[in-house]
Amino acid sequence: MPYTLQSLNNILFLDIETVSCTASYDDLNDTYKSLWDKKATYLCKELAEDSATLFAQKAGIFAEFGRIIVIGLGQITTDEQGTLRMYLKALYSHDEKSLLQDFKAKLIDIISKRSSLKLCAHNGKEFDFPYLCRRMTVKGLPLPFILDTSGKKPWEVNHLDTMEMWKFGDRKQYTALETLAALFNIPSSKTSMQGSQVSHYYHTTRDLETIARYCMQDVAVMGQIFVKLNFLPDIASEHIFFNQWPE
Repeated sequence: MPYTLQSLNNILFLDIETVSCTASYDDLNDTYKSLWDKKATYLCKELAEDSATLFAQKAGIFAEFGRIIVIGLGQITTDEQGTLRMYLKALYSHDEKSLLQDFKAKLIDIISKRSSLKLCAHNGKEFDFPYLCRRMTVKGLPLPFILDTSGKKPWEVNHLDTMEMWKFGDRKQYTALETLAALFNIPSSKTSMQGSQVSHYYHTTRDLETIARYCMQDVAVMGQIFVKLNFLPDIASEHIFFNQWPE
């Protein structure tokens, strides 16, 4: 069943940016080099690269060998005339535990105002949500109830996924956010960088603000795709607000 204008207010859109745990394979200690080498043997079946190259390319997408540096958040509001506005905010830090603590506090604050809150991410059920849970567990942070799926029935899990929505039950297809943006004539967020470039860019520049902006752009695109998939009015570009949050 498509979502309504009223239900949009209870959805928190999010996206995470992740990087490899060290700048390069050579920076790993011997234990982690050995563990990554084992991981790479499986990846090498599909990609003809050595361990060091694969680490640079792929380590950031695995919670065991990566970490979170940016969490982008978005909320869509409506007024009495049905005009949609999207507000975007990014949490970011070189200190992952501090970032996750800030995110947890923000999440708890939002939930206190919206008891029926749902989380939405693109490919979130396969990537963003479990990655957040794993990294919070590594950092010794108890999971917020909304993220913790342990013991819950499927209908009790308040997680939405725009990629899953687009699949319409087809389980064999991955569709990138960029592809859906092009399909629905939504300006791409991939003008400054691609997701695969984030780890190298971060370790080279340490420029979190640029990555945070890119992450917020991804969230903005996701929100626009969500309303398209639910046959709701478009969000005009002048009604998308970066680094602002609704009262």
